[in-house]
Amino acid sequence: MKIFFHLGRYWLFMASLFGKPEKFSVYRRRVLEEMESIGVSSLGIVSLISVFMGAVITIQTVYNLVNPLVPLYVVGLVARDTMIIEFSPTIIMLVLAGKVGSSIASEIGTMRVTEQIDALEIMGINSSGYLVFPKMIAAIFIAPFLVLISMFVGIAGGWVAGELSGVIPSTDYIKGIQYQFLPFNVTFAMIKTVVFAYLITSISSYQGFYTDGGALEVGQSSTRAVVYSSVLILIFDYIITQLILI
Repeated sequence: MKIFFHLGRYWLFMASLFGKPEKFSVYRRRVLEEMESIGVSSLGIVSLISVFMGAVITIQTVYNLVNPLVPLYVVGLVARDTMIIEFSPTIIMLVLAGKVGSSIASEIGTMRVTEQIDALEIMGINSSGYLVFPKMIAAIFIAPFLVLISMFVGIAGGWVAGELSGVIPSTDYIKGIQYQFLPFNVTFAMIKTVVFAYLITSISSYQGFYTDGGALEVGQSSTRAVVYSSVLILIFDYIITQLILI
């Protein structure tokens, strides 16, 4: 029965974000701050992971491409579609679930156990809206840009790996990434990214907001936020794929 309790409280928590809104200027400043915290600070790790994902996809595809009848440009096509459809939106958001989700849960959880949230509520401020809503908007807005960067960097990483290792000529790789490109694949990836960004911020904020205890409970809330966000990302990855692509 605990799952129904948490589901009910989660949706009540989401509804509370829109009660007693603050001034637009306050939200605008908070959203910009959160965009820098969530997006700009994650750019380095996103780029690093994407480069090596693209490189590994390229080398492994060449290694498994044993049929001489299959043209070599298929390697570029596989690297492109794999990065766009699955690896960039899903793997990168799983990484952000660990980095951003744990940070959000621990930040809000610490504010809860140190009674800073209680102080906001005493001052008449909608604490959930003030703390959570800007994070959610910032993540939903900035995450697609991170994923787009991941796509370009990952495909470029595959090209560099193929060139340095000599397993595929540049002309074949470039032909592969241009061959029968479907713009809808990028749209599909953006839909998944927005859903995943919402899941990460809302679940992590919920876990932090209802932390009860001390430092130990803050750590437990942070762990739950990462685990639940990661599991739901994988579940919704399957659901969205089933609904849109099939």
